[in-house]
Amino acid sequence: MSAATKNWRLGLLYAGITASAWGILPIALKTLLVSMDPFTITWYRFVAAATLTALFLQARGGMPRLRQLDRRGWALLLVAAGGLTGNYVFYLLGLSHISPGSAQLLIQLAPMFLLIGGLVVFGESFSPLQWSGLLGMVIGLGLFLKDRLIELISFAGEFATGVVLLFLASVTWAAYGLCQKLLQGQLSGQSILLVIYLSASLVLLPPARPETVMSLGPWALALLAFCSLNTVIAYGSFAEALKFWDASRISAVLALTPLLTMLFASLLDALPFGYVSEESLDWVSIAGAILVVSGSATCALAGRRTVPATT
Repeated sequence: MSAATKNWRLGLLYAGITASAWGILPIALKTLLVSMDPFTITWYRFVAAATLTALFLQARGGMPRLRQLDRRGWALLLVAAGGLTGNYVFYLLGLSHISPGSAQLLIQLAPMFLLIGGLVVFGESFSPLQWSGLLGMVIGLGLFLKDRLIELISFAGEFATGVVLLFLASVTWAAYGLCQKLLQGQLSGQSILLVIYLSASLVLLPPARPETVMSLGPWALALLAFCSLNTVIAYGSFAEALKFWDASRISAVLALTPLLTMLFASLLDALPFGYVSEESLDWVSIAGAILVVSGSATCALAGRRTVPATT
């Protein structure tokens, strides 16, 4: 019996921690946006991630060896850095226009675009179940957005702006994911992330206003610290989950993230000091959200194990 089979409970635990961390993150970010602009928040998140990742790699003697990269490797690293930086910025800009639950549901487009990219770049194939899952996601998004279709078609209003920005966040994340996969064998995943974190910190420094942290109250400072640490906690738990459980099953658990965000937001909104007001959804929109999550989980669980084409 494999380690993944014997320790599936640990895999489920770590996957649950990751989903919960990502589920609560947009709520914290949405609240923090009242006190800070998106570029400054993102800059602090990248600086914190770069610092902690550098300390981790230094302790393990695994700092990036960039000299071994060829011209193609540098190009891929540049696109990966731009992709993840764009994902962080576009996501937060989109979140400033729509609710956390809607943002998390729309960002489910990111793994869908990554799967489609795998078809084109690596020659991977979809099983019939995966195609049905993809169709379910599209139908689910249509149901969820049914009351906003006119607004989206005319590109008018805050919600439409948020949807466009979340679409861009999904595309840029998929570009990052594809490039990271193409860089496997040349640099470790943590090394790639460190380079991206450092480059993003430099790129975002001009539009960021780090000095605004001096005017934050204790609650806003706590939120900033949480958002900065959240990425490290979530990705660390995700890495641990991969040691004990199949990636497809982990992805299926992570597909529940939008529903967790809606649940957390509803619970917080019910409190006397509620910080987040989640959108009120009718049963059709709720069914659409469930269909998106189910379709995403189906795509993950029904994936065929294929060997990427060498490039």
